[in-house]
Amino acid sequence: NSLPARRDEFDHIVIETTGLANPAPIISSFYMDQELPDKVRLDGVVTVVDSKHVTRHLDNRKEGTVSEAVEQIAYADRILLNKTDLVDTAALDALEKRIKDINVSAEIRRTTRSQAPVEYVLGIGGFNLENVEKELNMTLSPHEHSHEHEHCSECGHDHAPGEPHGHSHSHDHSHDHSHSHAEHSHGSHSHASHSHEHSHSHNVKHDDKVSSVAIRLEGNMDLDKINYSLGLLLETRAEDMYRIKGLLSIHGSDYRYVFQGVHTIFEGTPDRKWFPDEKRECKLVFIGRELDAEAFKDAFEHCLVKEPAVAA
Repeated sequence: NSLPARRDEFDHIVIETTGLANPAPIISSFYMDQELPDKVRLDGVVTVVDSKHVTRHLDNRKEGTVSEAVEQIAYADRILLNKTDLVDTAALDALEKRIKDINVSAEIRRTTRSQAPVEYVLGIGGFNLENVEKELNMTLSPHEHSHEHEHCSECGHDHAPGEPHGHSHSHDHSHDHSHSHAEHSHGSHSHASHSHEHSHSHNVKHDDKVSSVAIRLEGNMDLDKINYSLGLLLETRAEDMYRIKGLLSIHGSDYRYVFQGVHTIFEGTPDRKWFPDEKRECKLVFIGRELDAEAFKDAFEHCLVKEPAVAA
């Protein structure tokens, strides 16, 4: 509570949790605390992954549960894939694929000794609705974007009628806030005392319970159907939904609609108007537990308005 009085002394606040802490309660506090949103803004979640040892933690879970390491990856906006000097390229590629299967939206940067530019971990805008479209485009068009690799040691929209309803928790805040946690201690270590870890099999099927579903659909959503589908999802499976983001084209509306959510917390708002020559489409990404990709796609395809066929 004393930090606002010292506002001129800092630009960002970084919270570092313990190695295996669930970031969800910290995320929720920025939306549930009535006073906090007027003072600070949640900027993003950064997860440091120990590439040499993380696999044993990803695999270490009780039957029917999700490991803490998987949850940390699922919530992340940015991931530092650390200690890459101790693991061979093939093993890193396999690990990166596994991470992407869990969280398709997170940006991954390979590092040694966690060296990364400050702009990679601060000013993320991971919970800013204005960034939803950019993040969706990066997720749904991965071929247009490459992973970052560390090579050096330096390092208020107008509201329109006929929009999906939702509870907005968006505020104009005084400064950014970054949440950071480490998968394992990434302190100084001697290169001479370690050998590279070599992988011999990269086609192993992992059951991490948490996965990503990315959907891109051309056309317009029926307002009542999409409201019902999103509402039902949040009512019945909120605890399974780690992160959700979307951009929707609503039938009969000139405005795009953007939303995001974490478990039961949901915020959405009308975005700018669609441009006359812009393709009207819907983009959605879900990161959660035991998601059936085909079922999700079918459910949201049924929300599309069937346009009448044009006679030849």
